[in-house]
Amino acid sequence: MDQANKFGFTINRSRLIDYDRSDRKVRDYVTLMEPSFRLCFACGGCAATCTAGYHKSFNLRRMNTLIRRGEIEPLREEVTRCMLCGKCLLVCPRGVNTRNVVAAAAAAIRKLDRNEL
Repeated sequence: MDQANKFGFTINRSRLIDYDRSDRKVRDYVTLMEPSFRLCFACGGCAATCTAGYHKSFNLRRMNTLIRRGEIEPLREEVTRCMLCGKCLLVCPRGVNTRNVVAAAAAAIRKLDRNEL
């Protein structure tokens, strides 16, 4: 019997983000296509007003974090949930064009799948 089972706990997966090993292709593409993405400081205003967030498991703030971390697999599903209604655009205090960010992220994933990025 190993120590983890003996004491009744499990060791969680490390939550450490290694930015040196992350895939920067999507982040670089999104930033190129929508430079205002750099201005986002993750205040959460977009997530608070999101229509898709009320009806689906979507959070634009989480999507931005996934892009910055280079976590491509969870991002694939996240970008498909946005309804592109534009409410997030109206409340962003930094003027980030969030609809373009979502569209650019979706385009980057398509390009990755075709090995064009």
